[in-house]
Amino acid sequence: MLKNVPLMIGLRYIRAKRRNQFISFVSGFSLLGMALGVMSLIIVMSVMNGFDREMKSRILQVIPHGYVDFPAASGDWQTLRARLLQYPDVEAAAPYVGGFALAGYSRGVEGVSFSGIDPALQAGVSEVARSMMMGELDQLQPGQFNIVLGALLARQLGVIPGDKITLTLPRVRITPAGAYPLVKRFTVVGVFEVGAPVDQTLALMHMDDAARLLRQSGPSGLQVQVSDIYRAGEVLSGVRAELGETFKVRDWSQTQGSLFQAVKMEKLLIGVLLSIIVVVAAFNIVSSLVLMVADKRSDIAVLRTLGLNSRQVMGIFMVQGSGVGVIGIVSGAIVGVLVALNISALVAAIERFTGLRVFDPNVYFISHLPSELYWSDVWTICSLALALSLLASLYPAWRAGRVQPAEALRYE
Repeated sequence: MLKNVPLMIGLRYIRAKRRNQFISFVSGFSLLGMALGVMSLIIVMSVMNGFDREMKSRILQVIPHGYVDFPAASGDWQTLRARLLQYPDVEAAAPYVGGFALAGYSRGVEGVSFSGIDPALQAGVSEVARSMMMGELDQLQPGQFNIVLGALLARQLGVIPGDKITLTLPRVRITPAGAYPLVKRFTVVGVFEVGAPVDQTLALMHMDDAARLLRQSGPSGLQVQVSDIYRAGEVLSGVRAELGETFKVRDWSQTQGSLFQAVKMEKLLIGVLLSIIVVVAAFNIVSSLVLMVADKRSDIAVLRTLGLNSRQVMGIFMVQGSGVGVIGIVSGAIVGVLVALNISALVAAIERFTGLRVFDPNVYFISHLPSELYWSDVWTICSLALALSLLASLYPAWRAGRVQPAEALRYE
């Protein structure tokens, strides 16, 4: 029976009204802070997961899963493509020529990453053909020097299909009159939009035109599409082992790794900052329990004289402190999960009610607030909050266990 006494009394202290209203206020504030901290962490982590998912899915619609580059620009890409397609995990391969340039028009100059492609084979490694806003990818014909731009890049330059832009390469050509930068005019024939940063930096042209622009004899390598995007690195490592060390192999985690690492770091930093709310709530638990111990000194003394030892007295206040934490964690987790699962609909309803746009499509890559709830995040957040609640209860419980009955009852 005595084993259940700490649990019974601890739960009774949680439910009972306080004689000191300030203690009730601090205890309620700690419960509310714990609930808000857990709820905020779940919602924000879900939104960050949603942004990460949107970025990966949209970027990888246009960016191939990997690249296999030749030791030197070569025209014999058909043989390599046939070899790559023999691998069971390689679904498609297409030649490309890659480079960087400055794109200029009347509004100014923008830095671009251009890719020379074969429109007939590009559909196997990229969905850009299905993301065309204006024009068609098939309009990229060899020798015509046509170009397709991302939507934000076209908007910043102020061009539409039919306009001519100037590409300036980071190379010079030597003439009798001196050294001049390599410049070529291209006709804009299409605009694509996938809702990702590539809309602002990517330009597509025919690979023959890109090779002539860079003065190469053929493609730089092959773009590769694999069956499982998250095994791209493993698959391409196997391809490199078969082809030899002279071929350079890259996967999407290397070409776009800095962007995804930035998103991951941002998620980590926001998580750490929001965890401060839970830490503050844990300090409030310490404060409320310290005040509670001081308020219940006579009760503790009576319990000690009735036979409870110091460990059982500690257990009473451990139950009370962790009980407040558990109530806050459970309520915060329930609300946080419900909001995270329905945040897109809630934001859309607020936009309809207020007439304001949270994400203006003219400014942002997406027009809604994405969310993806990972139950592993929920368990991690709740476990962290529970551990902090238990730690916060230790010191006040230890203080309660050290109360001497004679000293506490001297002035009663």
